[in-house]
Amino acid sequence: MGPGDLTRVLAPLPVVTDPRLIVGRESLDDAGVFVMSDDLALVQTLDFFAPIVDDPYHFGRIAATNALSDVFAMGGEPLTAMNIVGFPTGKLPLEVLTEILRGGQDAVTAAGALIVGGHSVTDDEIKYGLSVTGRVHPRQVLTNAAARPGDQLVLTKPLGTGILATAGKKGTASAAELDAMIASMETLNRAASRAAIQLGLRCATDITGFGILGHLSHIARASNVTLHVAPGNVPLLPGVRAHWEAGARTGGAERNVAFVEGITDWGGTDAAMRGILTDPQTSGGLLLAVPEPRVAEYLALVPGAEWVGTVGAIGAPAIVLR
Repeated sequence: MGPGDLTRVLAPLPVVTDPRLIVGRESLDDAGVFVMSDDLALVQTLDFFAPIVDDPYHFGRIAATNALSDVFAMGGEPLTAMNIVGFPTGKLPLEVLTEILRGGQDAVTAAGALIVGGHSVTDDEIKYGLSVTGRVHPRQVLTNAAARPGDQLVLTKPLGTGILATAGKKGTASAAELDAMIASMETLNRAASRAAIQLGLRCATDITGFGILGHLSHIARASNVTLHVAPGNVPLLPGVRAHWEAGARTGGAERNVAFVEGITDWGGTDAAMRGILTDPQTSGGLLLAVPEPRVAEYLALVPGAEWVGTVGAIGAPAIVLR
């Protein structure tokens, strides 16, 4: 489902307000945040999907890392997680499911949280993910609604997982390229989130299925700003451009392009880079709006993070590529 589809689905539903819900669905943020006391709020999220890689252990670890990322994107600390499983019982050995769950548990353990249960259904296709509950101080929440003109955009992981996963299924990606993709997807956004809290940052989102431009559009809309992106500075996984040019594309990218087309000034960005910037990501990095005096500190604290643009005053279009 693309970002435009999501908006249309939610639009007819009544919005139920509660002063304790300080981040709900309105801003299309990464998770909900519910205040319990002056110094404690719960962060809640859920995510699951079909396999993106063949190895069941790595699939489980990637899916769990992806779900945990929503808590980190809000500045939270994961506490507990519950498994969500769809599995074709009778068609695949149960050992496959064991390996998926082992991968998920290892990711949750590395995040400092606990698996406390879950739910499974028989399904024709494998699906796996987590429902995660975390905690955050109400005054330290990261949200996509807090970017301010003059802030600098920083991305903490390279792009290209959708394109590379497609190339992997076609058998055209090298082992080294796939290893780099898996390593990136299995890297928790924990350090990137902690660095943001340490420096007093307030605006972040994680890059997942809507592609970086889709998630930039959410920041632009929620923060009432225009985002200026330098495509040449955006970090990419090895081989991504070549595989896009060789025809490795995803259906999700087409939906993402349709959504951002009318709100993006593409400048001189070539077709391959347009495809990469709308490529649906799995377990991508954090995208943060960092006050300019803090940029060097943040980049020093988070290995692999790169400056990718700036935040400007609101205007049309919402995203400008230069």
